[in-house]
Amino acid sequence: MDTVCDWGADPDDLVNSYLHQCPAREILAVLADKWVLLVLGVLRSSGAPVRFNDLRRRLDGITQKMLTQTLRTLEREGLVLRSVYPTVPPRVEYSLTDLGNDLGRVTHLLGEWTVEHKDQIIAARAEFDERQVAVPTPL
Repeated sequence: MDTVCDWGADPDDLVNSYLHQCPAREILAVLADKWVLLVLGVLRSSGAPVRFNDLRRRLDGITQKMLTQTLRTLEREGLVLRSVYPTVPPRVEYSLTDLGNDLGRVTHLLGEWTVEHKDQIIAARAEFDERQVAVPTPL
Protein backbone atom coordinates (compact mmCIF):
# COMPACT_ATOMS: atom_id res chain seq x y z
CA MET A 1 0.00 0.00 0.00
CA ASP A 2 1.17 3.53 -0.72
CA THR A 3 2.01 5.05 2.68
CA VAL A 4 1.72 8.57 1.28
CA CYS A 5 -2.04 8.08 0.91
CA ASP A 6 -2.90 5.58 3.62
CA TRP A 7 -5.80 6.73 5.71
CA GLY A 8 -6.00 5.73 9.33
CA ALA A 9 -7.37 7.15 12.55
CA ASP A 10 -5.25 10.31 12.28
CA PRO A 11 -7.33 13.29 10.98
CA ASP A 12 -4.20 14.55 9.19
CA ASP A 13 -4.38 11.50 6.90
CA LEU A 14 -6.98 13.26 4.75
CA VAL A 15 -4.51 16.08 4.13
CA ASN A 16 -2.03 13.47 2.85
CA SER A 17 -4.48 12.67 0.06
CA TYR A 18 -3.73 16.14 -1.33
CA LEU A 19 -0.06 15.30 -1.88
CA HIS A 20 1.16 15.11 -5.48
CA GLN A 21 1.97 11.39 -5.24
CA CYS A 22 -1.52 10.37 -4.10
CA PRO A 23 -4.01 9.11 -6.72
CA ALA A 24 -6.83 10.65 -4.66
CA ARG A 25 -5.54 14.09 -5.70
CA GLU A 26 -5.96 13.21 -9.38
CA ILE A 27 -9.47 11.90 -8.74
CA LEU A 28 -10.36 15.06 -6.83
CA ALA A 29 -9.12 17.15 -9.77
CA VAL A 30 -11.49 15.26 -12.09
CA LEU A 31 -14.45 15.70 -9.75
CA ALA A 32 -13.79 19.41 -9.24
CA ASP A 33 -14.44 20.16 -12.91
CA LYS A 34 -17.51 22.34 -13.55
CA TRP A 35 -18.84 20.21 -16.40
CA VAL A 36 -18.29 16.97 -14.49
CA LEU A 37 -20.48 18.22 -11.63
CA LEU A 38 -23.16 19.48 -14.01
CA VAL A 39 -23.25 16.28 -16.09
CA LEU A 40 -23.49 14.20 -12.92
CA GLY A 41 -26.30 16.45 -11.71
CA VAL A 42 -28.32 16.05 -14.91
CA LEU A 43 -27.87 12.28 -14.94
CA ARG A 44 -28.80 12.04 -11.27
CA SER A 45 -31.89 14.22 -11.58
CA SER A 46 -33.17 12.39 -14.67
CA GLY A 47 -33.47 9.05 -12.87
CA ALA A 48 -33.26 7.28 -16.22
CA PRO A 49 -30.69 6.92 -19.01
CA VAL A 50 -30.18 10.10 -21.02
CA ARG A 51 -29.22 10.44 -24.67
CA PHE A 52 -26.29 12.64 -25.71
CA ASN A 53 -28.37 15.37 -27.36
CA ASP A 54 -30.72 15.50 -24.38
CA LEU A 55 -27.71 16.04 -22.12
CA ARG A 56 -26.42 18.76 -24.42
CA ARG A 57 -29.78 20.56 -24.42
CA ARG A 58 -29.95 20.48 -20.63
CA LEU A 59 -26.37 21.72 -20.17
CA ASP A 60 -26.58 25.26 -21.49
CA GLY A 61 -23.24 26.41 -22.88
CA ILE A 62 -21.46 23.07 -23.18
CA THR A 63 -19.94 22.27 -26.56
CA GLN A 64 -20.28 18.90 -28.22
CA LYS A 65 -16.54 18.35 -27.82
CA MET A 66 -16.57 19.21 -24.10
CA LEU A 67 -19.57 17.00 -23.42
CA THR A 68 -17.90 14.11 -25.25
CA GLN A 69 -14.67 14.59 -23.26
CA THR A 70 -16.55 14.87 -19.97
CA LEU A 71 -18.61 11.74 -20.60
CA ARG A 72 -15.49 9.77 -21.57
CA THR A 73 -13.75 10.91 -18.40
CA LEU A 74 -16.73 9.93 -16.26
CA GLU A 75 -16.93 6.56 -17.99
CA ARG A 76 -13.21 5.99 -17.39
CA GLU A 77 -13.62 6.86 -13.70
CA GLY A 78 -16.41 4.28 -13.42
CA LEU A 79 -19.09 6.89 -12.68
CA VAL A 80 -21.06 6.75 -15.93
CA LEU A 81 -22.23 3.82 -18.02
CA ARG A 82 -22.42 4.27 -21.80
CA SER A 83 -24.93 1.96 -23.46
CA VAL A 84 -24.99 1.57 -27.24
CA TYR A 85 -28.04 -0.01 -28.89
CA PRO A 86 -27.77 -1.61 -32.36
CA THR A 87 -30.27 0.57 -34.17
CA VAL A 88 -29.90 2.70 -37.28
CA PRO A 89 -28.61 5.20 -36.38
CA PRO A 90 -27.11 3.72 -33.20
CA ARG A 91 -28.82 4.89 -30.02
CA VAL A 92 -26.41 5.82 -27.20
CA GLU A 93 -27.55 6.47 -23.64
CA TYR A 94 -25.71 7.50 -20.50
CA SER A 95 -26.58 6.65 -16.93
CA LEU A 96 -24.90 6.69 -13.54
CA THR A 97 -23.22 3.57 -12.22
CA ASP A 98 -23.67 2.58 -8.57
CA LEU A 99 -20.45 4.48 -7.85
CA GLY A 100 -21.81 7.51 -9.72
CA ASN A 101 -25.06 7.35 -7.74
CA ASP A 102 -23.09 7.19 -4.51
CA LEU A 103 -21.08 10.26 -5.53
CA GLY A 104 -24.35 11.92 -6.54
CA ARG A 105 -25.42 12.08 -2.90
CA VAL A 106 -22.37 14.24 -2.17
CA THR A 107 -22.62 16.42 -5.27
CA HIS A 108 -26.33 16.95 -4.61
CA LEU A 109 -25.47 18.33 -1.17
CA LEU A 110 -22.93 20.65 -2.81
CA GLY A 111 -25.62 21.84 -5.22
CA GLU A 112 -28.08 22.45 -2.36
CA TRP A 113 -25.42 24.39 -0.45
CA THR A 114 -24.72 26.50 -3.55
CA VAL A 115 -28.39 27.39 -4.03
CA GLU A 116 -28.82 28.12 -0.32
CA HIS A 117 -25.80 30.45 -0.14
CA LYS A 118 -25.72 31.97 -3.64
CA ASP A 119 -26.94 35.40 -2.44
CA GLN A 120 -24.19 35.56 0.18
CA ILE A 121 -21.55 34.59 -2.37
CA ILE A 122 -22.80 37.14 -4.90
CA ALA A 123 -22.75 39.85 -2.19
CA ALA A 124 -19.20 38.86 -1.16
CA ARG A 125 -18.06 39.09 -4.78
CA ALA A 126 -19.57 42.55 -5.16
CA GLU A 127 -17.90 43.72 -1.92
CA PHE A 128 -14.56 42.35 -3.03
CA ASP A 129 -14.84 43.93 -6.47
CA GLU A 130 -15.71 47.31 -4.93
CA ARG A 131 -12.64 47.14 -2.68
CA GLN A 132 -10.42 46.29 -5.66
CA VAL A 133 -11.63 49.32 -7.61
CA ALA A 134 -10.99 51.60 -4.61
CA VAL A 135 -7.36 50.46 -4.14
CA PRO A 136 -4.93 52.76 -5.98
CA THR A 137 -2.42 50.93 -8.17
CA PRO A 138 1.24 51.52 -7.30
CA LEU A 139 3.41 53.31 -9.85
